[in-house]
Amino acid sequence: MLAKRIVPCLDVRDGRVVKGVNFVNIKDVGDPVECAMMYDRQGADEIVFLDITATHEGRGTMVDVVRRTAKNVFVPLSVGGGIRDVDDFRDLLRAGADKISVNSAAIRCPNLISQAASLFGSQCVVVAVDAKRVRRGQHADSLYCPPPPALSSDLPQDQEMFGYNVFVNGGRMDTGVDLLDWVTKAEELGAGEILLTSMDTDGTKTGFDLEMLKAVCSKVRIPVIASGGGGDIDDFINVFQKINVDAALAASIFHYGELTVGDIKHGLHKAGVPVR
Repeated sequence: MLAKRIVPCLDVRDGRVVKGVNFVNIKDVGDPVECAMMYDRQGADEIVFLDITATHEGRGTMVDVVRRTAKNVFVPLSVGGGIRDVDDFRDLLRAGADKISVNSAAIRCPNLISQAASLFGSQCVVVAVDAKRVRRGQHADSLYCPPPPALSSDLPQDQEMFGYNVFVNGGRMDTGVDLLDWVTKAEELGAGEILLTSMDTDGTKTGFDLEMLKAVCSKVRIPVIASGGGGDIDDFINVFQKINVDAALAASIFHYGELTVGDIKHGLHKAGVPVR
């Protein structure tokens, strides 16, 4: 088993790190550069910046924040939010980013994935996917959907009635696109990695969405980063031992000082999960 990565995520709005629950109830957390430097010192394997309102507000990603952060941290920096074309890729890579994450723009123009992969290499193209469990054939806001079941080979008989839809614009818009179809296509177009966020578990600290992650990992061969729901060390142990993900991302537990990156790595090491 390859060493697993622990990735703090910094959701940025108006130049500040913020965090919410299920993509709402946003609270201010701190300065993005200072937060990134702290996680670098804690031993993060990578740091993700997501400008969570850039697409919704129709503006580009915060290049200056990326540039200042890249000068002060020494781990790979992945940046997303408001990416519209290959020029945005180029600008952020020149500012010091190592990977560029695309979400809404990739859905609207899938060829952006192949264009960026051709110009800059698949290793720097991350397709970020925000997904939510829905009744098949309907949008998520059209009915109540029960939370995803625990990972099990004995799924309820009505499980086939449910699937996962892809959302864009910071989780505000249900595209109606099936999650598994989309990640398969993203890989075919040249994506080097999938950053998968479960909107059902985001910010809840109740554990990663194992069922969703299992479904995606069965469809793609490229690395998958699990995002949404990490609340304690056992959640990280479970996701790595039960699902073939390459990395786990978290925000709330780090931002509020509940756990450090080192705490999680120590717990994983004790459980026999290889970490860097």
